Amino acid sequence: MQKKLTNKSTGAPAEVSPQEFTRSERGQSMLEFSLILVILLILIAGISDLGRGLFTYIAMRDAAQEGALYASINPTATGSIKNRVVNSSDLVHDLAVGGGTPPPLTVQVSYLGAACYGNGVQVSVTYDKFPITMPFLGTILGAQHIPIRASIIDTIITPACP
Repeated sequence: MQKKLTNKSTGAPAEVSPQEFTRSERGQSMLEFSLILVILLILIAGISDLGRGLFTYIAMRDAAQEGALYASINPTATGSIKNRVVNSSDLVHDLAVGGGTPPPLTVQVSYLGAACYGNGVQVSVTYDKFPITMPFLGTILGAQHIPIRASIIDTIITPACP
């Protein structure tokens, strides 16, 4: 049963003006806005992490492709291949947060058969500690860092096999 509002002095039904309702609902809309704002900010943080991760993966893949291209011409120069991967893009400098020390990238070169014409060479680039800035995701994954790996296989075009 609903309780009716009455005027205390006369007992007649009380009239409530629309202004009283809007005044009392201002706090409600501020509360709703603040709750939704928190959710939106968490979503924006997740979207920015996804964008940073995709950018990092593409830069690593391009660097691995450059290394694989160099390895297809000079397959036995492993040190030069690794240097080519690191120096081929600004990836190492882009990953240095705030101008600090760039994180270590692991570059691996492996051959699918002998290091001669017609066989394959695989160049893999790994970044072990990509930082996650989205709140709560680190607790779900168990760490605030995730590994990102890019790998490219190319065909060796020189030298001829003995």
